[in-house]
Amino acid sequence: MLLPEETLKTCRGSKGKSSSLHPERQRESISSSISIIILLMAAPSKSSQTAKNVVLALLALWSVVSLIIIVVWATSPDLKSSARCRAELLEVTEKLEGAKVVYGKNKVALEELLEKTGEQRDALRADLLVMEGRLDATNATLEECRLDNVVLNWNISALEEKVALLRQTETNLTAQIVLQEDHIEALQQNVTEAGHQTESCSSLQAAAESQMLAAQSQTRACESRQQYQQKQLQKCKERSASDNLSSARRRPVDRREH
Repeated sequence: MLLPEETLKTCRGSKGKSSSLHPERQRESISSSISIIILLMAAPSKSSQTAKNVVLALLALWSVVSLIIIVVWATSPDLKSSARCRAELLEVTEKLEGAKVVYGKNKVALEELLEKTGEQRDALRADLLVMEGRLDATNATLEECRLDNVVLNWNISALEEKVALLRQTETNLTAQIVLQEDHIEALQQNVTEAGHQTESCSSLQAAAESQMLAAQSQTRACESRQQYQQKQLQKCKERSASDNLSSARRRPVDRREH
């Protein structure tokens, strides 16, 4: 970018050298410098307002210095011919006016950009507040989950102890079941033996009942025989008594005949 200092140096240079750059190249240099300033201002930064103020101050300082240099350059008697210097001054003044116009446009663009940046910053702050709220909710949820994990770990420990106790109880019950099975087996053996003894006793009872029936039959036969013999004895006694009576009756008759 062609500055007033460069114009002054050009006027103070040798007569054979060119005093200024081509107008189109000068415009490109000014536009490039202003574009660089715009890019620097548009870059995201936490201190965008401060950067804006600094750039505006530098531009204002540059304008004042340029005017001073132009005035000094225009009033200096040791420079080149006044006509040429006036032409160069006019050219520089025109460029300065163009730069001022570009500066005004860039200033408006920068202000719009800063406004958009402020809006984006406010939106980011709102998003940050939302994220902080979500983070607090997440932390609260994590704390609840941690407490739940503590409770679950305690429950797991209690369940493990209960499982160990149940396993010990199962072992004891298994031993008791084995003993009960042995006892049941012994009882079954006793029941089997008692069954055999019952069958033997039943057989003996049946035999005794048969013998009793036989004895009863024999007793009845003996009683019947005894009754028969008593009847025969009675008949014999009656016959004997009858014979004796007959004999007694016959004896007196025999005596009478004699």
